[in-house]
Amino acid sequence: MSGERRLNGLSLKVGPLGEHDRLLTLLSDQEGVTRLAVPGARRPRSSLAAAVPLSLLELQVGGRRGLARVRQLKVLRSFSNVGQQLETLATAQALAELSLMLVAGNDPLPGLLNTVLIHLERLENLSQVHPLDLNTTLASSVQACVHLLALGGYGLPVQKCCRSNLALEPPIGQWEWRCSLMPEEGFAIGSLPGAALELNPSELALLQRLLRPALPIRRDGELMGPREVWLRLLAVVECWIRTHLPHNVRALAMLREALISASDERS
Repeated sequence: MSGERRLNGLSLKVGPLGEHDRLLTLLSDQEGVTRLAVPGARRPRSSLAAAVPLSLLELQVGGRRGLARVRQLKVLRSFSNVGQQLETLATAQALAELSLMLVAGNDPLPGLLNTVLIHLERLENLSQVHPLDLNTTLASSVQACVHLLALGGYGLPVQKCCRSNLALEPPIGQWEWRCSLMPEEGFAIGSLPGAALELNPSELALLQRLLRPALPIRRDGELMGPREVWLRLLAVVECWIRTHLPHNVRALAMLREALISASDERS
């Protein structure tokens, strides 16, 4: 049949379509972001009812005109366990929101799907530990956003001063030293008027290390940095997104509120 094709991808978003169908937004290596009709998926016994958010799907897709339709569906991996904890769910939703902003229509972004899947797996592992490690969840959330922004061409410019072009080399131990986040430009050495935030040497060093694959861990196996520092780095990411992308990632605000609420309950 004309237009028939196979797609493997992650369901970023699922919504109602008509009386019995669903509208599926899929992230794939082949087509970037694709919107598909899933006929009858809202019927309880439908073979396509498994079209739900945060699932890695193998699809048979067809249709000659308009919105393509899912003919067959197979779930390769479900990340539904991230919903066990509000903080991990908010982060997963933030990754979905950010992915939708970074991919221009059907123009694939190489490496994005794999990166999102890596971070979803980390979140799923975190969500199954009780009580939830709030600091690691927060740090993982910040790092995931840093990785996605870099892939999408909106990486945080943490290597050079945006004013002097000098290397940003945080002098650990010189606690009076500061660098300023200038939302439109990047990071500048010193405390400058118009800065959205200021970072001390250790905060900048942590932010620079987030470009690596793994989280910054001390020799004793513990995560580097207290929660207030990670909340500050989350604010940096939120500011950068707000300035350089079309709109805010609403799930990051939900994550911040959930973390503050959880911290109050445990104190």
